[in-house]
Amino acid sequence: MDHNDLAEFLRTMRERLQPQDVGLPAGTARRTPGLRREEVAGLAHISVEYYARLEQARGSRPSRRILSELARALRLSTNERVHLFELAGVAPESPTGPRSDVPATVLNLLEHMTDIAAFVVNARYDVIAWNPLAAALFEDFSAVPPARRNLIYRHFLHPDPDARHYGMTGAEEFGRLAVGQLRVAAGRYPTDPQIRTMVNTLHKHSAEFAEMWDDHHVESGSHHHKIMQHPVVGTLQLNCDTLAVPMRDQYLVCFTAERGSLSHNALRLLSVVGTQDMTSR
Repeated sequence: MDHNDLAEFLRTMRERLQPQDVGLPAGTARRTPGLRREEVAGLAHISVEYYARLEQARGSRPSRRILSELARALRLSTNERVHLFELAGVAPESPTGPRSDVPATVLNLLEHMTDIAAFVVNARYDVIAWNPLAAALFEDFSAVPPARRNLIYRHFLHPDPDARHYGMTGAEEFGRLAVGQLRVAAGRYPTDPQIRTMVNTLHKHSAEFAEMWDDHHVESGSHHHKIMQHPVVGTLQLNCDTLAVPMRDQYLVCFTAERGSLSHNALRLLSVVGTQDMTSR
């Protein structure tokens, strides 16, 4: 492990990112470029103290899991991710399951979608990247632990049936689509322990999932119309389009409104409000 080179690489990658690049509010002007250490640590779900030691070339060798979380938090490209592992002296694992590292070009696309609420899911339906408008429209994904940032788990195990699909119509249709896609992923990644755990957990705790899973259906869809009841801006008429990211087996999910419509104006308002809690207390 090359402590100094690893520290310099982490600092460089951190300083090139802006808060809005990772779905965080810009806030006040910053004295130094890039994200703060505590922001990277929060995105990677590690302690600020440990991340600071890594940047100071004093930290112990990070585990493969921590390196993967840092690569995701710092929006590293495939080559940068490999380089990070090499600097830490850890061999990258060959993916036995869906990848969660989003291509830099897709992250750049997310950044420029200012009037479109968009997020990226992998084949397990883990939410692995999003833009600020998606966080304002649905939830602050950065505040949700990665293990719980999964749309299929949310849909079938959420305690409030009205909230499991974020207050949108088409919940049953989404459930069938998600189960079908999960079945495809299970066939594509037969040794992935997370998919096996998902299927077993959902089959045990959700009769709705069990019925759909045992039906052995495989469905797909790329365009849907949604009506959403949002707690801040009210009723929204939205188009939902899913675009494949084939080189990573991922999907870019986009929510748009007709330009000039009330829903479009509401989305523009949400882009300003962000994830602030504007509901009455």
